[in-house]
Amino acid sequence: MADLDYNRRNKQPRALSEAEKSRLEEFVDSIHYSSRYNDDEYEYRHVQLPKNMLKAIPKDYHDPNTNTLKLLWEEEWRALGITQSLGWEHYEVHEPEPHILLFKRPINYVPPGQ
Repeated sequence: MADLDYNRRNKQPRALSEAEKSRLEEFVDSIHYSSRYNDDEYEYRHVQLPKNMLKAIPKDYHDPNTNTLKLLWEEEWRALGITQSLGWEHYEVHEPEPHILLFKRPINYVPPGQ
């Protein structure tokens, strides 16, 4: 698998304002998390956002060339209301269905300090 193209994310995490967070709150309970699946190196899961949630996500989280979300920093996807254990990295957006975000982390991931 190719390394992440870091040009597809904001240069640094972009925090949400309180107003932006409040616009997203109504969608949080409708976020769907897939089961995990894996290959020899990574475990994967996809996170399906409610389609209407994309309209409430700030424009600078979106890639103007593809009209999909950029690759999100952990601080960004957590601010959207996505909750997962540590170590997950947003590595791709499923362009035909831009509300589906793909995540991966190394198999047997151990958080730092454990």
